[in-house]
Parts: sequence; structure tokens; C-alpha cells
Amino acid sequence: MKIASLAFVLSACLLSPFSNADTHLDAIQSAVDHNSRTSSNIQRDQYRHPAQTLNFFEVTPSSTVVEISPGGGWYTEILAPLLAEKGKLYAAHFPTNTSSEYYKNSRANFVKKLADNPIYNRVVLTEFAINHSEAIAPANSADIVLTFRNLHNWYSQNGDEALLNAYKQFYTALKPGGILGVVEHSLPLAQKDSDWLKSGYVPEELAIKLAEQAGFVLEATSDINANPKDTADYKHGVWTLPPSLRLKEQDRAKYLAIGESNRMTLKFRKPLTP
Repeated sequence: MKIASLAFVLSACLLSPFSNADTHLDAIQSAVDHNSRTSSNIQRDQYRHPAQTLNFFEVTPSSTVVEISPGGGWYTEILAPLLAEKGKLYAAHFPTNTSSEYYKNSRANFVKKLADNPIYNRVVLTEFAINHSEAIAPANSADIVLTFRNLHNWYSQNGDEALLNAYKQFYTALKPGGILGVVEHSLPLAQKDSDWLKSGYVPEELAIKLAEQAGFVLEATSDINANPKDTADYKHGVWTLPPSLRLKEQDRAKYLAIGESNRMTLKFRKPLTP
């Protein structure tokens, strides 16, 4: 783990009500091992390192967490049992008022998933879009906001403005001292000046710069989800790699050997005072 600012981290540990010397890693691992998880999702743990990632973002069984754009619920399957007894989980999915059939179907499938298992009974379903006025959670209520591999989708819609709008919504939902956890496909520095917009990868410095513009402070980064085998120079972008495997059988063994993408893992904090 690389600490962005030692002085800030020390002060955060002393002042933030969210700091906790205990790691809660055992509780998180128990949620990762929960029998409600689907087998296809479990197979991806080797690439996504969910226990270590959630622990890095300081998620505890009593946290109030907002999961942004949960898709099919990969992380929801872990967060729901983890937070079921003492915590709270908001799942900010695609908005109901949308003309996109993909968004409608994705949300409908997620709603069905929540209804099919009582482990999700306490999940609060909300809405998120970069230009949406509905709150992802009540203002100043969340301990942690989490987004996994979403930045490139928002950025492709309207560049800096789209990503900044997203960050501002996260900032509003978080309590002072709360954490924003970001995992995203990381563009290599050598490709910063390339035509990367449709690649699915995002420059780490851009992700950080816009979060800071929204008021966040970068507290730490981690290599938990790094993959040095990923060269990020594929014709079909990140979707060339698993799980998408856009080329299907063409060079399938090659891309399976690389694995899922190289990812930045960033921990930001909302200051205790503006």
C-alpha cells in the first residue's frame, strides 16, 4: 500500500470516527464464503480479491455502504450478508425512468435477485446516473461509497463533467470523514496520450484529479487488484480479456492466461471539515 500523505493519514486516524484499528478481515471473509454466492461469481475472486479490497476500504459489519451501479450484484452478494445484522446497504442501480432497454433489463434482473433470497431483505434499492437528481442515499448518511469498474462508462458519456458529477453525488451522500472506494481499469502511463477513451481503461491521475476537484482527499492507493500481465493495448480494449473475451475462441488461452484487467484501487476520504 502506498500512502499518499502520511500527515493526513495520521490525523485521520486520530480524528475520524470511521478509523478502526481492527481490520474486520475475518468477518469480510465469512461474507465472501457465504453460501448464497453464485459459483460463477466465486470463480472471479482470484482476480477481484474481494476480502482484501473491502478491508482496504475499511468496510465493517456495522458500516452504512452505498454500492454504485451494482450491475448483476457481484459485490452485493458479499456486502449483503456482511451488513445484514448491524450495517446498511444502499444499492444505487440504474434509474427506473430510462429509455435504455439495457438499463431496464439490468435493473429488473437485479430486483429479481433481491427478491429471490432473504439475505437481501434489508438492501435499500436506490438510483444513480451521472445526470440524475435522485439521491443515492440520504445526504451525509453513508460511511462508505463503493464503485467498481464504472468510471470508464461515465467518462465515455461526457468526459470530465460526467465523472465530476458522479463524484459530487458520492460526496453528498458521505458523512464527513467517510470513504470513497474506487476500483477501475488502469491505463498505463505510456498510453496516456493515446486514443484511450473507448478502451475501457482510465488514467489513474485523471481519476484522482477529478475526485479531488469534487472535494475528496486521496488517502491511499493499493496494488491489491494490479495485474502486470495486462498490457492494455488490445483492439477491443479491456473487453478482450476475461470475463468478456470479446474475441471468443480466438487466442482464448492467451487472454485467459493474462486474466482480468490491471486495476487501480483508490481510497479517498471526505474531509471532516470542508
